Amino acid sequence: MFFKRKKEKPAPLEDPETAPMTDLAPAEGETLDDSLGAISTMFLSGEAGRDRTRVEALLGAIAGLSASRDLDSLLKDIVDRSVEVTGAERGILLLRGPGDSLKPRVARGRGGVDSAEFDPASGQENLRYSTSIAKRTMETGQPLRATVSSDEEALGLGQSVFDLKLRAAMCVALAPAKETSDPIGVLYVDSRAATRQFSKSDLSFFAALAHHISVALENNRLHLDSLEKVRLEQSLELASAIQLDLMPELPERSGAYRLGGFFRPAESAGGDFYDVHTMKRERMFLAIGDVTGHGIGPAIITAAAQAGLRSYMRVVPSPAAAMSLLNEDLSERMEDGRFVTMLLVVLEPDGSFELVNAGHSDPHIWRSATGTVEALDEAFGMKRDMALGFIDDHEYEVSAKGQLEPGDVLVFFSDGLTEARDPNDHDKMFTEAGLAAELERLAASNSTPREIAAGIAKAALELSQDIVEDDMTLLVVQRPRD
Repeated sequence: MFFKRKKEKPAPLEDPETAPMTDLAPAEGETLDDSLGAISTMFLSGEAGRDRTRVEALLGAIAGLSASRDLDSLLKDIVDRSVEVTGAERGILLLRGPGDSLKPRVARGRGGVDSAEFDPASGQENLRYSTSIAKRTMETGQPLRATVSSDEEALGLGQSVFDLKLRAAMCVALAPAKETSDPIGVLYVDSRAATRQFSKSDLSFFAALAHHISVALENNRLHLDSLEKVRLEQSLELASAIQLDLMPELPERSGAYRLGGFFRPAESAGGDFYDVHTMKRERMFLAIGDVTGHGIGPAIITAAAQAGLRSYMRVVPSPAAAMSLLNEDLSERMEDGRFVTMLLVVLEPDGSFELVNAGHSDPHIWRSATGTVEALDEAFGMKRDMALGFIDDHEYEVSAKGQLEPGDVLVFFSDGLTEARDPNDHDKMFTEAGLAAELERLAASNSTPREIAAGIAKAALELSQDIVEDDMTLLVVQRPRD
C-alpha cells in the first residue's frame, strides 16, 4: 500500500503521538484486501529468481517460528526475521496494552541486536518510531507503508520520523485468534537508508509473514495453555492425594466402637473432611467439617482445620474449648465470605458423649431398642451454634450430651450428600429423609458401619446418576452390642 506525498507543506507536529492520519492514506488505485490470507501471494512478481528467494525466505521464517516454544525467544525471533526478510534496519513488536494502547515488547536491529533505546526489564520505553503509522495500522488492521523523500514529508508523518531521519517504514497488524476480535498488536520495521524504499510487493510479503507470525503466536499460546493445563491437573492430583492421605484410614473397630466412612469430592480436591482420633483414657473424638465451596482453595482450609483440631484436642479437655480455639485460628486465615461448618463429638468408652455443632447438619441416630431414626435435635434438644470463621472471639458451648446404647448407630454427614439431586428432576433430592430411610433399613439388617456408609452413599449416587455437584462425606459410628 503506497501513501500520498503531500503537495502542500504540512504543519510540524510537536507531539509524535498525534501524527495526522491523513498522511497515511493510500495512493489512488492502490488497495490491499483486509484479509491477510488474500494478500499472501501478492508479493510474487513473476521474476522466477526473485520469487524463489522470497518463497524460500518465507518458508524458512515459518519453519523457524513453528519451532519456537519459549514466548520471549519466539517474539525476538519474529522481529529478527522481519528485519531480515524485509531488509529493514530495525524492527519493533508492539502489543495491545490497557486502554487499547500499544506497548513495545521487543525492539531489535540487524544481526539480532537489542535496541539500545529499549529496556523492557527496567520498564524504560525511550523508543521512538512512527506512532502514527502503528496506531493507524492497529485501528484499521490494514498493512501500511510510507516512503519519505524529504524533510517536509517526514514532518508530515510525525516529529519522530523527522528526528530519526527515517526514509521508509512498514507496519502490519497481527491478527487475533478470533476473526471478530481486534488485532493483538502490530509489527513495525523502518530504515534510514535512502536506497531502501519499501515497495508494494515488499508490503505484501511483510503482510504474508505477519499472517504466519499470528499463527505462530496463537500456536504458542495454545501450547502454553496446554502446559498450564497439565501443570494444573498435576497440582490437583497432588492436592487430591494429599487430602486423601489426611483422611484417617478408619479401622473396622477402634476401642469400644465400630467405624465406617465415605468421602467423594466434587472436584479433584474438596472442602469436606472427617477425622477420628483416639485420646487418653480410651476416649475418642470424631469430627466432620465442610468448608464453603469445593476445589483447591477449600481443600487447603480443610487441611488447616483438621491439623488445628488435632492439636487443640491434645491440650484442652473440652470439645467446646477446642472449637473456640480453632475458630479463632481459622478466622485469621480465611478471606471474607469463607466459613466452615463442623461437628465435633467426644465419645467415652461407656457410650456417653458431648457434641459441639458449629453450623453443621444435625447428625442422625438409629436406636437399636426401637429400630427408629431420630435427628439429634429431636433426641437431645441439640442446638446449632455459629459456623467457624465469622467472629474470631466467639466462645462455643456444648450443643448436646447423650448416650449411645449397645447397638445404636450415629451418623454424621455433609449437605452434599442430602442435597444430591436427580439430574432429570432438580426438585427431587436425596434429603435427610432419604438418608434416615436408608439408615433405618441398613441398621435393622445388622449391617456394619462400613456397609451402612457404603449403602447410604450408593443410594444418593444412584439418585444423582453418579453426578457429584458438592462434596459428599459420611462418618458412621456404632456402639456394638458385644
